[in-house]
Amino acid sequence: MLAALGFTTIGLFLLLTMTRRLSVLVALVLLPVLAALAGGFADRLGEMILEGLTTVAPTGIMIAFAYLYFSLMVDAGLFDPLIRGILRFGRRDPLRICMGTAVLTMCVALDGDGASTFLITVSALLPVYQKLGMRPLVLSGIICLGAGVMNMIPWGGPTVRAAAALKLDTSEVFLPVLPAMGCGIAWVLVATYLIGRRERNRLGSVDAVPAGGGEPGDPGAGSARPRVRVRLRVPATVNAQT
Repeated sequence: MLAALGFTTIGLFLLLTMTRRLSVLVALVLLPVLAALAGGFADRLGEMILEGLTTVAPTGIMIAFAYLYFSLMVDAGLFDPLIRGILRFGRRDPLRICMGTAVLTMCVALDGDGASTFLITVSALLPVYQKLGMRPLVLSGIICLGAGVMNMIPWGGPTVRAAAALKLDTSEVFLPVLPAMGCGIAWVLVATYLIGRRERNRLGSVDAVPAGGGEPGDPGAGSARPRVRVRLRVPATVNAQT
């Protein structure tokens, strides 16, 4: 009964907010109250609200501080030197650009807000991907990999929800998962390297040139052993700062 009531409440919340019938704030306040009344908890409603606020207040304060602090740091240009350094490091190499994307994503994701992570990373690197002819899907995939792992930080959504549900301090939830988080970061870098190498190979062209320097149609060139030359199809106008 309670499980069905809970799933119904979540379903109604998603339906009403996605169809814009109610704002998120109104739905978060109104629907749980209606669910409690429907479940027969009217006499305990005040006590349950007070207990819930007491449980989630420390977590809410931590999230609010993290959001305000990192919003201020972003506005102050905290990540601008990092972005410029990654662009200088990447130059015109797709592999380096991919590795820089992963590092930038994991640094920006320290704020625990996925929306700001995508906004900062995509706005900084999408023009570079487009000029180099790299697929935007690679950019979004690398960002998803990095942001997914960094969501395990204490003020990230999954850790906060787990701590609130288990009624534990965030440090008690976060410290045991540190080894898994470290392995996840290592895998993000390995996967990004493989993706970047594949993207580099995709942008390369293979030209068969005779070893003697003649063209394939020249007399005697047919017996020459071909030499393979790989070149990246990158516009010459792209510089290191784009």
